[in-house]
Amino acid sequence: MRLTPRVALPPPMKRTSPFLKVLISGGGTGGHIFPAIAIANAVKEQDPQAEILFVGAEGKMEMEKVPAAGYRIEGLPIRGFQRGSIVKNLALPWRLLRSMWKARRIVRTFAPHVAVGVGGYASGPTLAAAQRAGVRTLIQEQNSHAGATNRMLARKADRICVAYPAMERYFPKDKILMTGNPVREEVVRLEGKRPRGLEQFVLQEGRPIVFVTGGSLGARGINQGIEAALPKLKERGVQLIWQTGTPFFTQATKTVEAIGYTDCKVMEFVTRMDLAYAVADLVVARAGAMSVSELCLVRLPAILVPLPTAAEDHQTMNARALTDRGAAVLVRDDRTMAELGDVILDLLADPNKLNALRSAIAGMAISNAAGAIAAEVIRLARQ
Repeated sequence: MRLTPRVALPPPMKRTSPFLKVLISGGGTGGHIFPAIAIANAVKEQDPQAEILFVGAEGKMEMEKVPAAGYRIEGLPIRGFQRGSIVKNLALPWRLLRSMWKARRIVRTFAPHVAVGVGGYASGPTLAAAQRAGVRTLIQEQNSHAGATNRMLARKADRICVAYPAMERYFPKDKILMTGNPVREEVVRLEGKRPRGLEQFVLQEGRPIVFVTGGSLGARGINQGIEAALPKLKERGVQLIWQTGTPFFTQATKTVEAIGYTDCKVMEFVTRMDLAYAVADLVVARAGAMSVSELCLVRLPAILVPLPTAAEDHQTMNARALTDRGAAVLVRDDRTMAELGDVILDLLADPNKLNALRSAIAGMAISNAAGAIAAEVIRLARQ
């Protein structure tokens, strides 16, 4: 006697379109979404008739950002593990099973020539379904430390595009293609923008400028380190663009006003990152994949403060990939209040050190990553 209901399987995958069809999966954060959109744009530039479908996680920011960029997207009910909430995690196995089933249906219905995974919750079920259906797959690994999902998917992947050297410790060497990470091109085009940046942020030429950024939510460790260093930075005449994020904005504003630090520009968000990069002599930032790639391309000396709770500590791995080559300075998140201000001032006082950092980080820049990945997507489809 059958105890479970019979579920009709999706029909076998059948392609009805003569045009290139690409499935792109992943998201969750801007660090995954913006590179994915950049890859899609590059595919369309090289093959304007290509059909592209995104797969993301329901309720995540890709469900808004991808349609705004002009592409269709399907959502999976996938979620990540919720720290400190047993109740919320009880449904994870069921969500995973539903996501795997829906991913399989999407693959069979859309019938892509190639499936691309950029990381994020939706990437695992989607690429696994594509591989089971015999679709060629490409993984875009953004970090210097490959995550568990990509390591698993790599076994059946046709190509793995990476941004750091020595990735053969995670992936088969013959599948690796060094492409760099796709970035927002408008952010890294700085030619001729310095005068406008000085005007935008009300800063003066001829005095050191430090750009501090922790992303849209801010970075608590960085913010605390900068707050502790404000008196000595003011005393040394440092001009500061301090992007705090929403949670720390009010406190930072009050602290700056209390000490009369008029050369410190406190901002909740920085909408024109290109102008901030254009005026900066030194950047303080997290070590996420997109931030590091942008810093390489704009050739700016940087102090990296890795997020200590990043999955598998991949931000520390990213930072060390630069510091091991003399291309950045690393300050631990739990040491920012004691060390960050002194590290900033020591670097600003040593032009030779700044120039050495600038030269080393420029040597790690890889441009046109999206175009290179798109070309590989099209090549795989034609095999």
